Amino acid sequence: MLLVDVAAIRLLGRRRGFLAWCGVMFFAGIIAVVLGVVLGGCFENRFGIVRLWTYGLLLHGPVLLAATAIIWRRRWVCAVAACAAMLTLVSVAAYAFLIEPQWLEVSRYHIASGKITRPVRIVVIADLQTDHIGPYERAVLLRALEEKPDLVLFAGDYIQAPWKNQKKLCRELNDLLREMDFAAPLGAFAVEGNIDPGIWREIFEGTEVTAVAAGRSFDLGQLRLTCLGLRASYDTSPMAAEAGDDRFHVILGHVPNFALGNGGADLLVAGHTHGAQIRLPLLGPVIVNCKVPRRWACGLSDLPGGGKLSVSRGIGMECGFAPRFRFLCRPELVVIDLAPEK
Repeated sequence: MLLVDVAAIRLLGRRRGFLAWCGVMFFAGIIAVVLGVVLGGCFENRFGIVRLWTYGLLLHGPVLLAATAIIWRRRWVCAVAACAAMLTLVSVAAYAFLIEPQWLEVSRYHIASGKITRPVRIVVIADLQTDHIGPYERAVLLRALEEKPDLVLFAGDYIQAPWKNQKKLCRELNDLLREMDFAAPLGAFAVEGNIDPGIWREIFEGTEVTAVAAGRSFDLGQLRLTCLGLRASYDTSPMAAEAGDDRFHVILGHVPNFALGNGGADLLVAGHTHGAQIRLPLLGPVIVNCKVPRRWACGLSDLPGGGKLSVSRGIGMECGFAPRFRFLCRPELVVIDLAPEK
């Protein structure tokens, strides 16, 4: 792309008409797209393609716009417009890479139900998805405890790192959880995420959190909690409703696909989508990476067959080959207050 930048700048210096500028920028963009597909494909992961496209737009775009402003410095209107566009891209890059990824938002939802006899506060921690346990992760977990939850639900995807670092990260996160007291009145429960290593349950050994690897239900008094295994959370097949149990039923899974087969549960909780990590004005989430409708990709949604689906935008972000940024999709700690129906 540096060679493309040099060639484009030389052409812009020779042909200074607006149509010529549009043509040069168009072809530079086409080359960036093609290079992103070809080189990103070497990663055998579509996130690698997105990463290179991001660099093409937010790194090489400002370079070409800065060159345009210099070349057209005598056409002050065009030069100012090019500078404004360059500063916009630089500001977007700084915000998306440096600010938003750790600008945690606490999202609060209220659900009233005739099955609830006394208030219950649920805190959802989803997609910590980190390759480094540091001050941010500590602050998020402490913030969760500050909410004084009655029930804590960990929705999967705790670490994402090369296999040689997984054991170390599991131990570090385990040490952090041991240091904190997650002994909520109704308990704390964790399910497996799709990027978690096979040893993921070691994260919760010796802590107050119950790690559930396969489908299992728990009697929590006025609540019944069902934790799904990873494969079951991908399943869209209809789930049979359990007869004779009038308690408020909560289902926890990692991937929200299981909501398409809801069998009458009152609240379904999931993560996985990161809210798409990139949300555009008017268009909403770009890629949700699951089978539920895009409007269900984050937030609290009413399900057609009854019940509600809560999908967290997650705490961390996609690591590995993906660009480590968020745009208009802040990391999220979910707090759900269940209350008696008036």
